Amino acid sequence: MTYNDGISFAKEKGYIVKEYASHLKAFSGVVGPTCAIAINHELLAPGEEKTVLFHELGHCETGSFYNQHSPYDVRQKHENRADKWAIKKLVPEDEMDAAVLDGHVEIWDLAELFGVTEDFMRKAVTWYNTGNISA
Repeated sequence: MTYNDGISFAKEKGYIVKEYASHLKAFSGVVGPTCAIAINHELLAPGEEKTVLFHELGHCETGSFYNQHSPYDVRQKHENRADKWAIKKLVPEDEMDAAVLDGHVEIWDLAELFGVTEDFMRKAVTWYNTGNISA
């Protein structure tokens, strides 16, 4: 999947994706009847665009939004749901297993092969191996 695949997916779902100058790389939320994603490309490192977009799409697809003003809402729960959705889309388990069997065993190599960041690939490997996003 590519960044443009993510943009196409968002359009098909009726989601709004816009460039937005912010101190954050990206954020998403519900706006009226739809989900909106704001991305600040100026803060993104090369190759980070796709990973960030699909993470935000994960928030939209799973409804994983948190209320920063609520002491009862656990932010990490929502972040993990968004990451898991994005991992399934960008690094499907069967494709990662096949890549490992083909000799792609280093995080950097897998990240390059799937076009995601190394941090994101670490989450994918950890989740598929342990059932948790973080080690």
